[in-house]
Amino acid sequence: MDERKTIFGYLAEVLIVFGFTMLVLNTFCVIFGESAKEFSTMFALGGKGIAINTTLQFLGLSALIVCLRFLCFTDVLIKKMPVWCRTVCMIGAVLLVMVIFIFVCRWFPVNMWQPWAMFFACFGICFLGSLSVMVWKEKMENKRMEEALKKLKEAKKDGREV
Repeated sequence: MDERKTIFGYLAEVLIVFGFTMLVLNTFCVIFGESAKEFSTMFALGGKGIAINTTLQFLGLSALIVCLRFLCFTDVLIKKMPVWCRTVCMIGAVLLVMVIFIFVCRWFPVNMWQPWAMFFACFGICFLGSLSVMVWKEKMENKRMEEALKKLKEAKKDGREV
């Protein structure tokens, strides 16, 4: 079932991505903030929170991620590509955009392997978490559609209109 998208739908998606990102960042801030304070602009305030400029950078990143999702999962640019290919393209594009943000915004020292390892671990965990939520949501929607189809077939069999 195709939903008609509006600007409010996109803004809602941006805010969902942004909210999840801030939740993860604030959790990391509490856990690693004081020790990462000297290494990362993201944790410039230590365990006290996230700076406004970092928050705005992540808001911009969230908007770009939603735009990439739109480009990869609608037929605007890609018409005949399987979903798994679209997913791979989106993951690659999101990683590329995030790496650009890391370099431009100096979120962490790019010449150290530890921050990169943490970044890729965090990205992997977040990807697996969002994939799990998407699979669960799709199963729930399929179950709901099956139930509606079953009711429709029963009503048609009984001669009732739905």
